[in-house]
Amino acid sequence: MGFADYGPADGFVVVNAHAGLSCRLDIRAATPVAEAAGIRLISPDRPGIGLSDPSPGRTVLDWADDVEELVDHLGIERMGVLGWSMGGQYAAALGYALAPRINRVAIVAGALPLTEEGAFAGLAAMERRLTRLSQRWPALAEMSLRSLAVMALRMPCSFVRMAGRSLGPADAEVVSGEREFYAAMTNEALRSPSGIVEDYRAWARPWGFEPEDLEVPVDVWWGDADRLIPKEWPSELARRIPKSTLNIGTGGHFMAHLHYRAILDSLAEQA
Repeated sequence: MGFADYGPADGFVVVNAHAGLSCRLDIRAATPVAEAAGIRLISPDRPGIGLSDPSPGRTVLDWADDVEELVDHLGIERMGVLGWSMGGQYAAALGYALAPRINRVAIVAGALPLTEEGAFAGLAAMERRLTRLSQRWPALAEMSLRSLAVMALRMPCSFVRMAGRSLGPADAEVVSGEREFYAAMTNEALRSPSGIVEDYRAWARPWGFEPEDLEVPVDVWWGDADRLIPKEWPSELARRIPKSTLNIGTGGHFMAHLHYRAILDSLAEQA
């Protein structure tokens, strides 16, 4: 398993569950905030992505076993968990499976279980297409992702402009301000396109638990200019998770970049 480690070595640990089409590097932008807040960020690559070995047929809940082995190896007893976008259900899985070790969970711009009626239809068109392509024609999905990786590597400015157009004005501003990092992160995520294909297949499988099964405190975060997540989803997640708090702030799908301090501070509360 590959992972990145940011912030002070003696800080309170927050495990990051990266987004889709992303990897362990997606939390790097939060490093200055983490250092100021005394937070150590541990960000693993999911199976088949970046530096991590593949695990075909995996489920969302399976990832909890991987992370438990990692934190045992690092000698970490207690932690908070942050999951952004596709990483939201993986953060929830840690909160469910490793509850005695979890201080608090933050789900930022997260999705409902896609196996539930009507949930898949609520996804943005780009996410629906990539998920269906990964399920039905994985080889074709890999070819498409390889093309994307080449573009991110050789034409980063064009790649970032294209990403900005699909995300909307609020997110285009964030991405354009981190152009080189965003392109490099995507290229690393696509080191092995088959891993991203499996990631999209996995998030459309049953989680292995329900939102109602979570017993740890959970903060649900959503940006009021988010074009990828339906505005009903955050309130629905917060309604269904017993010990949850709904936080609506400024920004789009990348709203965490505007609110990292508040998110990280909440994860360390009562640590």
